[in-house]
Amino acid sequence: MTTINLVIFGIGNVGSTLINQIADLKPKLIKNQEINLKIPVITNSKLAFFTDDTDHNWKADFEQFSVPYKIEDILNYVKTKKFQNLIAIDVTASTEFVHNYNTLIASGFHIISANKVANTLDFEFYNTLRQTLKKYDKKYLYETNVGAGLPVIETVKNLHNSGEDITKIRGVFSGSLSYIFNRFSAEEEAFSNILNAAAKEGLTEPDSRDDLSGKDVARKLLILARELGLKPELSDVKIETLVPKRLNGKTTLKQFKHRVTELNPVFEKSKRAQKPESVLRYVGELNTKNNTLEVKLVSEPKASPLGQLKGADTLFELYTESYVNQPLVIQGAGAGKAVTARGVLSDILKIASQLH
Repeated sequence: MTTINLVIFGIGNVGSTLINQIADLKPKLIKNQEINLKIPVITNSKLAFFTDDTDHNWKADFEQFSVPYKIEDILNYVKTKKFQNLIAIDVTASTEFVHNYNTLIASGFHIISANKVANTLDFEFYNTLRQTLKKYDKKYLYETNVGAGLPVIETVKNLHNSGEDITKIRGVFSGSLSYIFNRFSAEEEAFSNILNAAAKEGLTEPDSRDDLSGKDVARKLLILARELGLKPELSDVKIETLVPKRLNGKTTLKQFKHRVTELNPVFEKSKRAQKPESVLRYVGELNTKNNTLEVKLVSEPKASPLGQLKGADTLFELYTESYVNQPLVIQGAGAGKAVTARGVLSDILKIASQLH
């Protein structure tokens, strides 16, 4: 039996779902794979709950027994308890927390992250992190950074490492924007109504301008570019934002929600200007031949893979020397706490099997 000790940072939608998925899967893993996943520490941004292991009652325990903490408290706790096979799971959205990665790695932790920040900071930070991993012989997995539960990063890595020349990656990278434009293209419904429906279903960020700004798609594009050995910065990504200047950050969220119908004529015009049998899609595109990274609204033929997207699915087209005219397509659910948590769990099991 191999015991893996997980320290989970973040108990929002994804973190909470992940803890429950682990509790459900635990008996099967012990029986079939002789792997025992234990969770001795759970934290939110301010409090930590310390135990020997966690079960389905973790929420009540956290409420009753959690205490204020610093990262040093966690390092001291796992050291005192002599825990082996440590994995730190970052399911926060925190910019600050990623600056703990190097300390955690030096203290014996592997890292798994659903948080995109570490891979989209300046290239110097990106590079230093990888040097630390090499120095301490630790793993860092982040499959959910780009395609939620889809194996996008793994596929890109495998192709690149096997010498396959990836010339272009193109697709709809955002589940929320996929949902919005799939519906807007297919229905005679106002853009603002569809945007509000996406927010109600929990597909968008609390401020939907965070989705419409294109920054999330840009971050995913940057991560993929760096997987190919390129060294771009976030500022190198050319972004066509979907938020008009008059409705951007200077307008409060309350004001934006009140004025959201101002978006309708803008997108209606784009919809009407298309060729027949075409649909609008918000895409990310990386071209390695001319080193361009773009996020933009385009018109696609209805019959194309991108044109046939439904629901909140994401789709990634990989063009390589072997897949020149017909790209390799990866498609599936691109948003949602359950698929993202399952993707993180899949990364945990990849490391666990190597430690087993």
